[in-house]
Parts: sequence; C-alpha cells; structure tokens
Amino acid sequence: MEHSRIQLDDLPDEIILIILKKLHNCDVLYSLIGVNKRLDSIANDSIFTSNLTLISPVKKRFETIGNDAFFTRNLTLIKSFDGLSCQFTDVILNRFCLEILPKINDKIERLNVESSFMERILRLTNYPNLRTLGLYDLPSKTVNYLFSNESYLIRHYRNQILSLSINMKRGALQRSVFGVTNINRNIFSKICSMFKNLEYFNFSSSSDYEQLTFCSTPSIRFSNLLELHVVLKTLIDCLCLLDGNFNQLNRFYVTICPRGLFAWPLVNNKCNEIFLPLLQRVSNLEELSLYFFIPYGPIIDGDYLKENILNHMRKLNKFTFNIRSTLRLNNQVNLLTNQDIQSTFENFKNNEIISYIDYFSKSNLFNYHIYSYPYRWTCYDGITNNFPGGLFQCVREISLRDERPFEHEFFLRIAQSFQFIEKLRLNNSKPQQNPNLQSLIIKYPHLTELDLVKTHENYVEQFLNNSKTRLLKNVYLRVNYGCLQKATNDFRKDATRINSSKIIGLLVSNHKGEVEKSKSYFPQAEFYCLL
Repeated sequence: MEHSRIQLDDLPDEIILIILKKLHNCDVLYSLIGVNKRLDSIANDSIFTSNLTLISPVKKRFETIGNDAFFTRNLTLIKSFDGLSCQFTDVILNRFCLEILPKINDKIERLNVESSFMERILRLTNYPNLRTLGLYDLPSKTVNYLFSNESYLIRHYRNQILSLSINMKRGALQRSVFGVTNINRNIFSKICSMFKNLEYFNFSSSSDYEQLTFCSTPSIRFSNLLELHVVLKTLIDCLCLLDGNFNQLNRFYVTICPRGLFAWPLVNNKCNEIFLPLLQRVSNLEELSLYFFIPYGPIIDGDYLKENILNHMRKLNKFTFNIRSTLRLNNQVNLLTNQDIQSTFENFKNNEIISYIDYFSKSNLFNYHIYSYPYRWTCYDGITNNFPGGLFQCVREISLRDERPFEHEFFLRIAQSFQFIEKLRLNNSKPQQNPNLQSLIIKYPHLTELDLVKTHENYVEQFLNNSKTRLLKNVYLRVNYGCLQKATNDFRKDATRINSSKIIGLLVSNHKGEVEKSKSYFPQAEFYCLL
C-alpha cells in the first residue's frame, strides 16, 4: 500500500463512509480527526459521534473474585486485553479529552462511562444534547456523593437525562454489628428521587449475589418511567417494588435469583399468592421479560403461564421468559415428560418455546428449563448433555454441569451454539470415556475467563491441549492444582504448552507443589493461590 497510486483521500465520500462504518468509532475519531479538513468533516459526522462509550477492562479479575442496529453510531473507547481494534491507553484517553471531545460535545446524545474516567469526562465540557447516560463499575464508597445534591452530575444533568443505566461494582453488602446492609437498595431509591424525568432506567450489579432486595415498599414514585430493567432477589421484592410506584410503566424486564441461590424466602407452594397480586400492579404492561429460578417446584409450563400471567395482562403484546425450576423426587411416579411440557405451549402466542428436562440420580432431582427463543439473555446456566442446541448470539457467559461425562463432541456443539462466550464455568467430576479420540479443534475466539475448579482433570486437558482446543492469548484460568498437574503431566506435557502460554491469570486452589515449576510452564500468567 505504501507505493499504491490510490490513497484513502482519493476515494469519494460515499466509499470512505462504507469503509469507516466497518470500524469502531473510536478508531475513526482517533485516526482521522485533525488529519485534514475533509477527513475531519467526515469523522465529525453524527453517525460517529452521537453515542460515546468509555469503559475500561476489569483489571486483575482474580483480585475481585468472591450498539444499536447502526453499529456506526457508537464511539467505543475500551481499555482492553482482548481482540478489540482500539487499545484504549492513557495516551489515547488524553487525546480524546484534550482534542476530540471538546469538538464533538454538542453532538453527543448518549454517553457511557466507567467510574475511573467518570469525573474527568463529565467535568471536561458541557454536553447540551445528552439524553442517555450509562455509568458502569460504580464503587459503593463514592456513589453516595455522586447522587447527592452537591455532585456535578446531579447539579447539571438531573433534569436533562431521560435514559439512565447504572452498573454497581461488587461490594454492596456491608456487614456491621447491626447485620448485613445492601446499600444498592439505598442507591436505587436515591437515584429514583433525583432523576424525575427518566423514561428508561436500568439498574444492575456486577456481582451475581448482590441483587436488589426490599424489606418493604420503597418510598419512590416514577410518574414518567416507561421502561425498567432490574435484578431482584425474590418475587416478594418484585411485589414491593411495583406497589404503586410506576404509573406509566409499560415495559418491564426483571431477573430474579439468576444464579439459582437456594436461600429463597418464598414458599413455593404458595407461588400463586405471589404472582396474582404482582400482576394486578402491572396489568398495563405491553412488554414483559421474566428470568427466574424456582428451587423445588412448582413446575412452570405453558398452562401455568397462561393461567397466572397472560390471562391477567390483556394489553401484553410481547412476553419473553427464561424459567428454571427443580423438583425433588419423593417417590413421585407421574412426572411430566418434555413432550408433556411442549404440548402446553401449542396455542402460545409467542416466539418458539424451548424446553428440556434433566434427571440427576445422585441428588434425586428433576430440572425443568423453559425459555422463549431466540434467547435474549447474556448468560445461560446449567447446561447438560441434554442441551437442545440452537444459536445464542447474545450469551456471553455459560455454566456446564452434569453427572454424565462431557465428551469432545459436546464441547464442539457448545462452541457452535455460543459463538461469543467470554466466560465459561464447568462442573463435572466424571472422566471422559474417550479422552484421546481425535476430532476437530474447537475454537473459542472470545473466551477470556475459564473456571475449571470443580472438574475432573480430563476437562483441564481438554481445554489446554492445543490439538483439541484453541484459546485466545489472554485467558484467565481457575483450576485445582492437582488436576492441573495431572493434565499437564507434572508440567512436562508438550501438547498443553501452547494454550498454557496463553494464560495471563492463573488462580490455583489447593496448591501444594513447586511454584517455580508451574510458573515456568505458564510464562505469561500472574499467579493467585488459594490454600
């Protein structure tokens, strides 16, 4: 290209735009603004400047253990260790702050910012047309000031923001002599009292175990809110939240107990007593999305959903759900089959409904899972050998568990169905029956976190053997030391060296060996040992 007669500036504007729309907006702005007047004008177009995202990566992930349809309308600046085109360094951030943002501030309509940049970005300049704001990885220690009357955010933007997304950093559960306090509840209520003009509100936490919970009905009122996304601990909390607080709400997306926490303060055989009063509060909904898990019954099928939800919500025109329920076998004989469950959805006015059943003989449990397809959630839990397949483009995190072994072909199906997974957690103590069977190499082009702590050593070898699996260059691995030692033949096996060299973070449990030997086998990895 150095000696080519055709340069980028020789192309017509229409062709340049087609090319630039294939790139991240941060690349376009960072590379073209200031080059010359023509390219500067193209880069300043609103298709590249209206939506601005500044989000850093999760740094040293083990230290914290326990877009629209027009992609080109997004300016994405990301400090990242994976395969994004723009490595968002401090140098790049400085240039955006000093040279780029002051030129496009009046064009920014949507701003997503991570906590470490937040104060600098918001104080840098005015954003007169800003209507949508996303704040991510917010630390609990500073958030009280952020949503106080004295903060810059509240003083300048409380009446201007119509759409707000909040993602809280882990640390909401604070213990004292008075017990455990979930400060997310207080923050949620404070935000509701500050932003009176909100039409869209999305509140979540980066921790699966810090869902919102309410002891009583919160003293909040949203007169203009049309759409709410929230993660709650129980249906009781959902009942409290919706108790007359949202007069205009017509789109409700709720996740309840997403990780199958069994400490669920809900009497399951009285589930109807919870559902019916809840639905009376949201009878005007036009869109409803439910994601919840019920331990130990009742079994939720199409008949149950029609009787307890759809028949009470006449205005509902879009209903998506992802529901798992577990039944403990106490000498029951007449258990529903998958065909029985599917038959209850025959007259269901919805997208395709997927259902499947798993029987775990050791724990004496039946698991039932039903969901609307296409699948719109970002995580998929409890995948077994009975997984029915499909394409899950939204899913970024999965967990696999079974009492039967996972063979290589199973992992091939998983990789084909979940092409964009970033986190994978595996729980299976059964050894593979054919661990040496040769087959296609499985590729995980986006996988950055791999949890193999509760697995047989076969599965550690499955992922580290480069003749079976191809990993990224930036993977964090959690693993039991004994399994790791066996899978790598005491850190001497050549077939597992290539993928081991791609591990940049290694959390090892039950570490009893020589640290130096294992470190030399994982030359790029930072080590974190759990005794």
